[in-house]
Amino acid sequence: MKSILENISKYVSLTPEEEALFISKTATKTFKAKSILLSSGEIANSTYFVNSGILRSFNINDNIIEHVLHFACEGWWIGDMYSYISGKPGNLFLEVLEDAEVVEITKENQEILYQEIPKLERFFRILAEYSLVSHQERLMDNLSLSAEERFEKMCKKYPDLIQKVPQKHLASYIGVTPEFFSKMKSRLLKK
Repeated sequence: MKSILENISKYVSLTPEEEALFISKTATKTFKAKSILLSSGEIANSTYFVNSGILRSFNINDNIIEHVLHFACEGWWIGDMYSYISGKPGNLFLEVLEDAEVVEITKENQEILYQEIPKLERFFRILAEYSLVSHQERLMDNLSLSAEERFEKMCKKYPDLIQKVPQKHLASYIGVTPEFFSKMKSRLLKK
């Protein structure tokens, strides 16, 4: 629980009593690689903080092509926020790519924590704002940068992730086929 409490303390200060209450409303779980935490069509009742391992969120289009929306490694949060907030079935899958330990917080417990520890609303608002900025930046990159530029930017921003995530998932994240990704990566390495 130390990792998640450190994550929270970057934005708000909790008393020891508030930390204990927060911990009591979460559950630490371990999952093996390839575990699916959420499937498309299900309602997301939880979000996850990653203590260790790597997760990804993705959807599958009508042509059975996967589109990776987000990766989450140690110290990151992940969930299907559309479904979590709206209470409607989502269209994302959450998959464990590398054996993981996560802290799960349910929507019900998060609402209780908002009542009991109002400053946690500020914390989660800040997370939502950073997420919005990140998604907007990614959207703008997809509209204005070439695949090579998107990949180079991702390498600079997330160097550790590049080494751990399978190439087919990296290709999907930047919006290219695995074959194109492999050729592009070869060209970049020759530079």
